[in-house]
Amino acid sequence: MSDNKKLLALLQRPLEPTFYPKDNGKTVVDLPENFLTERYRPIGASLQSRFGNDADTRIPVRNVAPPAISFAEAVPRRGGFSLFNPKHRQIAGDLINLFMTQPDVETLMSVAAYSRDRLNPILFQYALSVAIQHRPDTKDLNIPSFLELFPDSFVDPSVFPKLREEGSIVQAENRMTIDIPMNYTASDREDEQRLAYFREDIGVNLHHWHWHLVYPGEGPDRVVNKDRRGELFYYMHQQLIARYNVERFCNRLARVRPLTNLREPLPEGYFPKIIRSLNNRAFPPRPQNTILRDINRVDDSVTFTVSDLERSEARIAESIDGGYVVAPGGNRIPLDERTGIDVLGNIMEPSALSVNSQFYGNYHGNLHNIIAYSHDPDNRFLEGYGVVGEFQTAMRDPTFYRLHAQVDNMFHRYKRTLQPYNANQLNYNGIQIQSLGVQLNRANAPANVLLTYWQRSQVDLATGLDFGPEGNVFASFTHLQHAPFTFRLTVNNTSGATRRGTCRIFIGPKVDERNTALTMEEQRLLMIELDKFTVNLNPGTNNIVRRSEQSSVTIPYERTFRQVALSNINEPSTEQFRFCNCGWPHHLLIPKGAPEGMQFDLFAMISNYADDTVNQEFDENVNCNDSHSFCGLRDQLYPDRRPMGYPFDRRMPTAVRSLGDFIRGNTNMATSQVQVRFTNTVIART
Repeated sequence: MSDNKKLLALLQRPLEPTFYPKDNGKTVVDLPENFLTERYRPIGASLQSRFGNDADTRIPVRNVAPPAISFAEAVPRRGGFSLFNPKHRQIAGDLINLFMTQPDVETLMSVAAYSRDRLNPILFQYALSVAIQHRPDTKDLNIPSFLELFPDSFVDPSVFPKLREEGSIVQAENRMTIDIPMNYTASDREDEQRLAYFREDIGVNLHHWHWHLVYPGEGPDRVVNKDRRGELFYYMHQQLIARYNVERFCNRLARVRPLTNLREPLPEGYFPKIIRSLNNRAFPPRPQNTILRDINRVDDSVTFTVSDLERSEARIAESIDGGYVVAPGGNRIPLDERTGIDVLGNIMEPSALSVNSQFYGNYHGNLHNIIAYSHDPDNRFLEGYGVVGEFQTAMRDPTFYRLHAQVDNMFHRYKRTLQPYNANQLNYNGIQIQSLGVQLNRANAPANVLLTYWQRSQVDLATGLDFGPEGNVFASFTHLQHAPFTFRLTVNNTSGATRRGTCRIFIGPKVDERNTALTMEEQRLLMIELDKFTVNLNPGTNNIVRRSEQSSVTIPYERTFRQVALSNINEPSTEQFRFCNCGWPHHLLIPKGAPEGMQFDLFAMISNYADDTVNQEFDENVNCNDSHSFCGLRDQLYPDRRPMGYPFDRRMPTAVRSLGDFIRGNTNMATSQVQVRFTNTVIART
């Protein structure tokens, strides 16, 4: 077994001691005796003989001087670990640095094996996963999904006793699949429950966790300082809010109200009904009409007032309106149209790249914290944070979208300071899109009709059931899905020469929840990116065919819910898993629509590749480059020089009142009307 694949043994069943057999008892990690924790060191010899005899594979761990990890032990082993907590984020950055600076994989294995049983498991898994993804000698390793490690963050806890019973009594080949009930957090009396299929979708929450794994806020500069990181923070979340608002229209609900006033009660309650396996404590609920108060969590190192947060927002807004941000020495850094959004994104999140975190504060992070601790702001009742306090659970709560709609509004405030795109920035002379359409991949399917439905899928949760049954233990869950489809464009190149372009495809709602037509300004902020790809256009007519599963936004179901078993550890490393688990889940590419059919505008544009290129070639079919719209490219520049969200990221000229007005005069653009029909039936994944 290669050295770097041994690291996978540390990324399984995170609460079980490292010496405990892995992979159905077939693999054992042989630890030096002084690596055992104080609890197990006195009985080390009997443990090694008791658990090591039947193993097929033994992984020896070299004895090294114990690493200095006392800084990381400040996060309680059985407590919460939150990347919205500045102290926790700094500790995570330092631990990533410790793992990154080990001279070789064998030493990393030793340092990580020593640390594993002494540190908070989520902190450990996060820091080691980030390091593995960014070290040149381990970056091809397939790290397990967070769902595999901590299924309790995603799944109704009533499922786990059933899984343990099935796994303990029934042999693997005869085990039944346990069904995870859909929409179990509230009744239909709660309007927000109509969006539970989106908010509580396992794939959506995994995406949010994994994006922040690829783009950590703290750590070595080479890990944090990625090309256009701040702009990606803006764009990924902007698209998330656009998608959420469109789903609300599909369910006859109004757009989410931004969190503009922190002194108003929060009408939305949320009772998460999930349990943290680290300490068997439930995530606390938040009743309706909770009032946000000053946070004084001294033990958690989270202390700030409502006024502090309002001051951060006012300073950011003032800088946006003034056109510059202030560096620590008083220097002014202009928010220009090329880099302004990136500078702003790093301030708002904030990350280690913030130009002045002392002055601008922890705006986005503390918006999460003020809601996450709202049920117990001064730790009077010794309650941990709510679901909004962790990346992997935050999207479950309706208030996540309210706080991000407010963050989004701050970014739009900046975008409105920029001039609308002019004709030269939009047009592509000699290129005409003559037709645009979409069709399901089935015989005789009508044009421009897309279908959505419920799908029941299975996932193996065995690797997250610490001290649980051996072998596979399957649970089934129900999620939205769409029928596969194909885009078709006819493009005429009248330039007389071969031209290259970038094809950009968006979909946007025509009306709101009351069937009222949207203005152009409203619609542009709700345009959902579906795909972006390079096209080569020969002189004359070109027929472009693009399948939905090729989307530059999404990753396929198999990568969202992949299994990385140790039993596959000897297989050669496959390129297809590199950087792969970042991307929007493909089953949510298309909005739900409505049973009677919901009307959308499909928009396509071919921009001039010479204005798009960053002078690096990349193949979207290798190295998981297929989800680059939200996730960028590994170790490369973001593959599009244009602002993210172009051409809808800026306000329109006053004369442009509709999408029809926008494309008029731009022959390189086209629209067509598409209907999305939802069928309320459940189809099992085959």
